[in-house]
Amino acid sequence: MQRAAQSWHREGRRIGFVPTMGFLHDGHMSLVRDARRRVGPDGIVIVSIYVNPTQFAPTEDLSRYPRDLKRDYALCRADGVDGIFLPSDAVMYPGRDAGAYSTYVAEESLTRRMEGASRPTHFRGVTTIVAKLFHCVLPDVAVFGAKDWQQAVVIRRMTVDLNFPIQIVVAPTGRASDGLALSSRNAYLSPTEREQATVLWRALNAARVAVAKKTVSVAELEKAVRRLIATAPAARVDYVEFFDGETLEPAVQVKRGTHMALAVFLGKTRLIDNARL
Repeated sequence: MQRAAQSWHREGRRIGFVPTMGFLHDGHMSLVRDARRRVGPDGIVIVSIYVNPTQFAPTEDLSRYPRDLKRDYALCRADGVDGIFLPSDAVMYPGRDAGAYSTYVAEESLTRRMEGASRPTHFRGVTTIVAKLFHCVLPDVAVFGAKDWQQAVVIRRMTVDLNFPIQIVVAPTGRASDGLALSSRNAYLSPTEREQATVLWRALNAARVAVAKKTVSVAELEKAVRRLIATAPAARVDYVEFFDGETLEPAVQVKRGTHMALAVFLGKTRLIDNARL
């Protein structure tokens, strides 16, 4: 991968990169199309497919995370992806099972809340694997989805702090026609849970309406959002947060421009979503 990337750079070709864990859907492919626009017809678009073990806690869904490489390849071909980087655990974490791998990347400020609080080991795995993928693919531009807003802000900070010469793009969240954010984990949902999962999008829109003309207290709006989510019998709130979209600092009052994020269990499936209000 590195030799190929170095060769493309010598030819003056820009590399666009979309890191994924596979089980691709149209949300991923919208990122691919964004990368293509940014590197141009003569550029190179690379998609990585790697289910990264270090971002999963022992109780999470690493072993059952959905996989379908044949379908992934077909989607990539259809959207003109130039190459797929498909590394193994042995390549990315040599000797890890025997205790011989010991170097990790950890962001220590932006990861304290939301996903970082609910999944304490998650972001160390994310920043480590993205840094390693950047070193392998050597991209000029990397495209991430806004659905994982906190992750995108963390990666942007890591890129600056560690002097990666890479433009980080955060592209809009891909959504189904009923507003549900596209996610590989949606495949876990039963038909009833899938129907009720739209409550996340409805909660974001209700919050938008609430702050359209006035400032609202965090406690008041969080209570209203939780009450709305409770109307979906299968739903259980993990967190509802209001914050500055750039710094992730908690909001004191919620107003137009405040960012909102939420994590909700539908049965056993945990979904996240967010929006600028």
